[in-house]
Amino acid sequence: MSDSRPEWRILFVCMGNICRSPTAEGMMRKRLEEEGMADRVAVDSCGTGAWHVGQPPDPRALRAATDRGIDLGELRGRQLTVEDFERFEEILVMDSDNLERTLALQPADSRARVSRLLNYAGQLDEDVPDPYFGGEAGFQQVLDQLEDAVEGVVASLRQRLGIL
Repeated sequence: MSDSRPEWRILFVCMGNICRSPTAEGMMRKRLEEEGMADRVAVDSCGTGAWHVGQPPDPRALRAATDRGIDLGELRGRQLTVEDFERFEEILVMDSDNLERTLALQPADSRARVSRLLNYAGQLDEDVPDPYFGGEAGFQQVLDQLEDAVEGVVASLRQRLGIL
């Protein structure tokens, strides 16, 4: 990324920041690189809870992402903060519970746009299910859903940033 401030900043939010949101962050970073937009868009992820602060993504999420060429190795969990509403233009949450928690923390004067990630996949008001308590198949399902949504975000960014 260049020394200048990115034109757009996106934050992905889930519950603990070890499954869904870091996977979305890693996938988005990869797509931005592929599209030549990595220097124009900053991406991060966090959780609404503090259970996994400082921890790497779940090993199952790491495996599933690696199998699709997505690197999550350097990512570490962190918790959503009030400052995030100043730092990011767009905050994309994984489910209704995290939407509620995020909106409850959002300052009244914040201009950050908070919405569900799957809206970008045409799945309005749908959740990305939490695979944490399930098996490997749940992580594959999450990746499939995230791929569709990330493609929608990339298309939106092309329009926002004037890239044809």
